[in-house]
Amino acid sequence: MDGGNEPRFATKFCFKAGLSATETLVLVQKAYGTEDLNLSNVCRWYSRFRDGRELVEDDGKGGRPKSTRTEVNIAVVADLVKHDIRIASRMIVESLNIPKTAVLRILKKDLEKRKLCARFVPHSLTPKQREDRVTSCQDIIAMAGADNFF
Repeated sequence: MDGGNEPRFATKFCFKAGLSATETLVLVQKAYGTEDLNLSNVCRWYSRFRDGRELVEDDGKGGRPKSTRTEVNIAVVADLVKHDIRIASRMIVESLNIPKTAVLRILKKDLEKRKLCARFVPHSLTPKQREDRVTSCQDIIAMAGADNFF
């Protein structure tokens, strides 16, 4: 609705004033010019007000609690990966009993790891690791240049 909860407050006022649902709909649409409010919504709110409801805010949404990506789970996943760098994500799922998508999100977003050759490694190398790789590659290039059969 365009006016937030204002049309609901107006609906509640009309209900307490004793107007019918259709009269309320006409008045609220005229006052707020909203097309979001229809007769079924007004009737639903009238029913709620008749049942003794006083609040016009929405009820809380249901669904699964957001408890899988907690600091505790992040720490446990980090510890598992630290002790066994070749651990599979499904093994982490089985040990923690949380969804695979949550485990993968923890690995990628929170721990900034990615899978490389069946191991979880950091996304970026440290300066020392980069220097070691450059040195190794230069050694291999030098060996290949010195030996024709390499």
